[in-house]
Amino acid sequence: AVPSGLGEPDLVLWLPEPYVIPASGADQIRTFVIPTSLNRPRRVRALMFEPGPTAAVHHANIKVDTQQSSRWQDEEDPGPGYEGAGGRGARFPDGHFLGWTHGQSPRHTEDAPWLLEPGADVVLELHLTPTGKAEVVRPVLQLYFTDTEPTLVPYMIRIGRQDIDIPAGADAYWTVDRYTLPVGVRVLAVQPHAHSLARELHGFATLPDGSQRPLIRISRWDPRWQDVYRYRAPVTLPPGSILTITYRFDNSQANRRNPSSPPRRVTFGQSAAAEMGDLWLQVMTATADERQTLDRHFAPKMLRDDIAGAEQVLAAAPADPRAHTDVALCYAAAGRWQDALAHLERAVALAPSSVGARYEFGTALLRQRRFDEARAQLLEAVRLTPNLAAGLANLGAVEHASGRLRDAVAWYERALALQPSDAATEYNLGRAHASLGAIGAAIEHYQKSLVLAPSDAITLSSLAAQLALAGDTEAAVKAYRRALEHRPEFLPALVDLAWLLATSDPPHQRPADAITLALRASNTSGGAAAVVLDTLAVAYASAGQYEKALRVGREALQRARADGDGQLAERIAVRMRYYESKLVR
Repeated sequence: AVPSGLGEPDLVLWLPEPYVIPASGADQIRTFVIPTSLNRPRRVRALMFEPGPTAAVHHANIKVDTQQSSRWQDEEDPGPGYEGAGGRGARFPDGHFLGWTHGQSPRHTEDAPWLLEPGADVVLELHLTPTGKAEVVRPVLQLYFTDTEPTLVPYMIRIGRQDIDIPAGADAYWTVDRYTLPVGVRVLAVQPHAHSLARELHGFATLPDGSQRPLIRISRWDPRWQDVYRYRAPVTLPPGSILTITYRFDNSQANRRNPSSPPRRVTFGQSAAAEMGDLWLQVMTATADERQTLDRHFAPKMLRDDIAGAEQVLAAAPADPRAHTDVALCYAAAGRWQDALAHLERAVALAPSSVGARYEFGTALLRQRRFDEARAQLLEAVRLTPNLAAGLANLGAVEHASGRLRDAVAWYERALALQPSDAATEYNLGRAHASLGAIGAAIEHYQKSLVLAPSDAITLSSLAAQLALAGDTEAAVKAYRRALEHRPEFLPALVDLAWLLATSDPPHQRPADAITLALRASNTSGGAAAVVLDTLAVAYASAGQYEKALRVGREALQRARADGDGQLAERIAVRMRYYESKLVR
């Protein structure tokens, strides 16, 4: 049935094959991965989850994975889906809860539609409970699109301990986690998440004046009925407010929901037999700048917590290659590359036929510029799974970085034949053609990439540079300006556009605009970069301000020499002689 007011769905997704949950046994947390096969980005204004004709589905989390991390795990499990939650790349869309419980109405986000990117996978994390008979699980997800840009951009905060370690028999094991807000927020909704041992939780905020503001309290936690709780009116919290979440867990025989009898030690993990204790908060900041401040401040805490959780999972299953891979990805995100590579190497040793482990190891080696080793791992991943588009694309990146441009083009083209909606690979193919001097081909692939990712400033700037080389100055200027609309302080676009406006022939020459852009670039870079100073000098010269051009040019020449950039220093010296000639009376 079509929900009232939504119209017909734009995209309907269902499991490629059904999953059968047995008549009895413990609850399951099982994840299913569904490719979307979109050929361009779409904004989702609403979704409708239908569990199908079964009572076994108690609740669902709906996430998006753009990194294929969940796909690897699914492919390595012989049945439909796999045990546990989505891979590290599976996340709620930026700032949104996407979940379902019985009786829940469709999720509308008309004022804040979320972005579903081409090539992304939808990840369904289902909590399944046996009903006394074998049940077929095959849910359906309906998505409703819009072309309207969001007027609201919420942000998600997660607090909760991931170093949970509950002794067998403990009936009152407490966890406490806190986070201090760097900016003021309005809390729109909260979602607690825990498994079978949780008994009660309390989330609250302590304001700078010492007063407390309650956020959520559940005295008799039931994991079968967890939900998103939305406030009638947003809860306003000033900067400096301390968010706190406390959970009590009961791992005793008296807890009728305890999955183990007799009780056993339980640590953090995504499976139903492990435990979690989080509180997610959907918040709004007053400005986009404050949202960026919040993200810069909160992201390191979330990564630290993820590392603690991944280490707990690994300690409980030291021979699990997936656990080694997960902790390695956390370490890589923290810049701990030596540790990351050691765990990825261990994952490959434990599971030599694991495509995911080989791919992640090869990708990490690529990022560390260990090209020969990266090539070997990625080639083996592709041998194991010939249609591995991401592996083919990264082999292209290996050859590209190694200077084998024609080989890189071949790998990129093979990847795109399998996954034509990959904006990054289209961009990289454009870069390879640009390095080969094939301007027309470079422009073609940059434009294809922009169909898939229209707001990418890097691709827009790269396209502009090729358009300028092709002699289409007007189109180049427009592309640079589009890049700066999306990233106003993007230094390459500022410098290149300033140079183009300063050095073009009339009617495209704009000396005043060139000076303004070059000054912005100087402020963005701290004013010390030789190429930025050189651009500013050229902009002044284009306006006939040769004394300023000479002064800034001297600074540029001094900086280039200090940097050991002899070629740039030589070019600046030639331009300096030109500026001096214009001052000769």
